[in-house]
Amino acid sequence: MEKRKTAKIEVPLTALRAGETGTVTSTKVDNGRGRIFEKRLLDMGLTPGTRVTVVKSAPFHGPLEILVRGSRLALGRGMAKRILVETGNV
Repeated sequence: MEKRKTAKIEVPLTALRAGETGTVTSTKVDNGRGRIFEKRLLDMGLTPGTRVTVVKSAPFHGPLEILVRGSRLALGRGMAKRILVETGNV
């Protein structure tokens, strides 16, 4: 039996669709408020290595509902696009 290789792809959290899961790899910090942003993510449990599942994506660029460590969170798209996740695609 032949084993399939899985390619790992790093994308923003906003690229995932409802039901898709990824692992947080890093965050994009682009201004002086980066420490505040990183602390907020840490407080929500969104640290590198954490698995995240998109539950629902609101239409018209609304917030994402995600499942993290057994809790559901709503993230605005501005915040979600700065969180990079790794997905496995065949």
